[in-house]
Amino acid sequence: MPDAAAPARALPSSLFVLAIFYGGMVCIAGVLGNKQVALGPLAVEAGIFAFLLLVVTSSAVAEHCGAETANRLVRIGFVPLIMAMLLSIGIWHLPASPSMDPAYRDAFQLMMGQTWRIWLGGLIAYGTSQTLNVTLFSWLKGREGNRLLWLRAGLASVASQIVDTLLFVTIAFYGVFPVGELLLGQMLAKVVLSALLVPPLIYAFVALARRLDAQ
Repeated sequence: MPDAAAPARALPSSLFVLAIFYGGMVCIAGVLGNKQVALGPLAVEAGIFAFLLLVVTSSAVAEHCGAETANRLVRIGFVPLIMAMLLSIGIWHLPASPSMDPAYRDAFQLMMGQTWRIWLGGLIAYGTSQTLNVTLFSWLKGREGNRLLWLRAGLASVASQIVDTLLFVTIAFYGVFPVGELLLGQMLAKVVLSALLVPPLIYAFVALARRLDAQ
């Protein structure tokens, strides 16, 4: 039996805050992905911004708390992701109130009426790409030490986003329409965004984690 007098292991403040943030980004990514945004000549689904924040968060946890903790965070992320999917499917099938504005009703049904292939693609792409990000980020740290955080963050993010795009687009849309152009466009956009946004953000997240645990 566990010792009742033994003190409970305290969860680091940084991990508590980053885990809550991570769970929120997991849930909102699929909703944002329903809109495509134009970034100059690049067209990208808006869910990429939430997914990049997932990459930043898991990498910051790997840097601050270790790869094992970061991989556990990725695995626990399946819980809010699957629950969000199940709730979305359930709400989609419930009848709308007669007093609901038909325009809002139809927009919701259209936006949330995703196919099983899209749900499956999202699950597989999430788990694989986030695990790859943590693994590659931590491996690079073991090779070069603590100096080139920006380089490790950028390389791991670019690789994971390429894999994420390949898996999701292929699983969700292959055979429905030609996916070659979509794959190339999404990969280019994600590589550019990963290279530009992830390195400075990960410095900010690691600094936040250290400050939270220093209090």
